[in-house]
Amino acid sequence: MEWFTADGYWLSRLIFQRALAAVYLFAFLTAALQFRALIGERGMLPVPGLLRRTDWRENPGLFRLHYSDRFFALVAWTGCALAVALLAGADSYVPLWAAMLLWALPWALYLSIVQVGQTWYGFGWESLLLETGFLAVFLGNAHTAPPVLVLWLLRWVLFRVEFGAGLIKIRGDECWRKLTCLYFHHETQPMPGPLSWFFHRLPKPVHRAEVAANHVTQLLVPVLLFTPQPVASAAAGLMIVTQLWLVLSGNFAWLNWVTIALALSAVDWSLFTAPPAQSAPPLWYEIVVIAVTALVVFLSYRPARNLVSRRQVMNRSFDPLHLVNTYGAFGSISRVRLEVVVEGTDERVLHDGTVWREYGFRGKPGDPRRMPRQFAPYHLRLDWLMWFAALSPAYARPWFGPFVERLLENDRDTLRLLRHNPFPDVPPAHVRARVYHYRYTTWRELRATGRWWHRTHVREFMPPVSLGPAPTGPARRS
Repeated sequence: MEWFTADGYWLSRLIFQRALAAVYLFAFLTAALQFRALIGERGMLPVPGLLRRTDWRENPGLFRLHYSDRFFALVAWTGCALAVALLAGADSYVPLWAAMLLWALPWALYLSIVQVGQTWYGFGWESLLLETGFLAVFLGNAHTAPPVLVLWLLRWVLFRVEFGAGLIKIRGDECWRKLTCLYFHHETQPMPGPLSWFFHRLPKPVHRAEVAANHVTQLLVPVLLFTPQPVASAAAGLMIVTQLWLVLSGNFAWLNWVTIALALSAVDWSLFTAPPAQSAPPLWYEIVVIAVTALVVFLSYRPARNLVSRRQVMNRSFDPLHLVNTYGAFGSISRVRLEVVVEGTDERVLHDGTVWREYGFRGKPGDPRRMPRQFAPYHLRLDWLMWFAALSPAYARPWFGPFVERLLENDRDTLRLLRHNPFPDVPPAHVRARVYHYRYTTWRELRATGRWWHRTHVREFMPPVSLGPAPTGPARRS
């Protein structure tokens, strides 16, 4: 079938695959380095407890067969190894069926991780990586030209990512319609980056232009993905520029990078280079690709209906394998930044003069003098959940108590998630949490004080707690 392949997109596929492999590497590395404290056997939300409460239909995956921290580590580090192999181009040196297996393995391993990740893995970019990774299995390798159907399915994912995000904004917070959301967003976003302070200080007319450009890129440009070249390539290029702007202005894990990878697959690189000689795809491969396309089209009904619904939801999976999902972000914008600051003391008896020392997180704002850092595409899951906790204590109810308990024990795995532990030798006697209002300093304040943030105490988040008589007992109020 001559229509089945698109020879000119061989370089598009190659760039997309290498970019996706790099994202897989960060995703598996994040899982390997953080899981023990978050979802391990002694984690804040242990996997064994989840497995007892749910069944195969809700959470299919490898860990239904067996779970231990050692086995999880094996899965995560195996995923890292596979990602490195794919990044190095291992799929180009094996037969087509073996290349498909190489891409299927990281997808299956990461799906298993997401299925037991609970709140820590409740982000839209988890589903986006899985949906994109699933389609990558059927994209072929250097031995055959890219299949047209899969290339169109990748554009369908990109369309839903951008168009869904655009619709949720227009339907959501009125500041998007008034073009004023960026008066606040760079200051109140979950995890600012090193340039976020400077983005926030741009003139308001520039912020309004940014919002207007965002609406064009997310509501009009995605439609052009389905037009002939070179218009589709130009549309993809505009999306890449927008995503790089977001990369510079904040930390959004690998959301921007998967989106960029998807956009790169829509660029017709044959305008710059001729395709190499490629063989015709085998019949079995054509049948598999056509069957997968039919499945994705069938599963797309509910996500597509969600797009046109007045009650549009964002970041929702409609099947347990995350094959076709709905996306969107920042339907509403916070006007004020609240941060939960966690402190401890080694004093057994509390009094008005008790000295409290602050725990330092790696990414979320804490010390007003510390400039925000760039971590994305690496994902600091605890820091992100702390942002949600500041919005509402309900977000933190399942895991914040266990987190504090582990601080009171100086749990090694939990402390590895932090930048600074003020009690390196002996665990604290008490831990508390308080809510602060953070705002960016002005240029004058920054020059005078060296502080990127100004903070003001708002209220108590959690009163001082200590461990009970049994060292391993749950944290209790003093």
